[in-house]
Amino acid sequence: MKKIIIPAVLALALGMLSPQIIQAQGTTFLSNLDQSSSGTLVVGSDSWLAEPFSTGFDAGGYVLDSVQLALADASGSPSGFTVMLYATNPNTPAPFSYLSTLNGSLDPVAAGVYTFTPASTLTLRPGVFYDVVLTAETPIAAGAYEWSFATTSSYNPSGGWFAGLSVLTSGNGSPPSWHVSAGNYAQFAINASVPEPSALALLALGGFLFFWHRRNAMAV
Repeated sequence: MKKIIIPAVLALALGMLSPQIIQAQGTTFLSNLDQSSSGTLVVGSDSWLAEPFSTGFDAGGYVLDSVQLALADASGSPSGFTVMLYATNPNTPAPFSYLSTLNGSLDPVAAGVYTFTPASTLTLRPGVFYDVVLTAETPIAAGAYEWSFATTSSYNPSGGWFAGLSVLTSGNGSPPSWHVSAGNYAQFAINASVPEPSALALLALGGFLFFWHRRNAMAV
């Protein structure tokens, strides 16, 4: 009988963990890429753009899988397109602290949806605002990349995530001086995963089952 009970308890415990394992495959928590573009905002060394967003409230945080951007045809001859992630100023939606540069196309001159990914594991804290920040090596007088925007703020959020009310714009100041581009909602998507149970948690589960079995064996 004991041989039947132990596998049953193990199966129950793994079943309790399985929702976290499934979530770890990745989820699109924010996206307005299905909307029609209403126009574009220029990206260059003297025209930085930022879009704030907030994570949900999963206690373990989120591992950023990718950021997708809807870009229109570039103008002129820009170069050195750069996508970064910043922590947001606690008192404003403006970028505050640099976190990472994302890997992806350095020259997205043709219109399309481009995907950018972290170079290494990047964990986002729960319930915290971040900014996706775009810039380039060349000034807009030489050419500019074009980030599409929509005029409605529907990002189809899930899991408690939230997208900022408008895109922010800034010249290349030190520090940058950010301004709200009212009514312009940058077209992007955030894909992230809920971290899988840690090795420590799995060891704790194994230890619990071991001592549970020994206690019951001694009680016979």
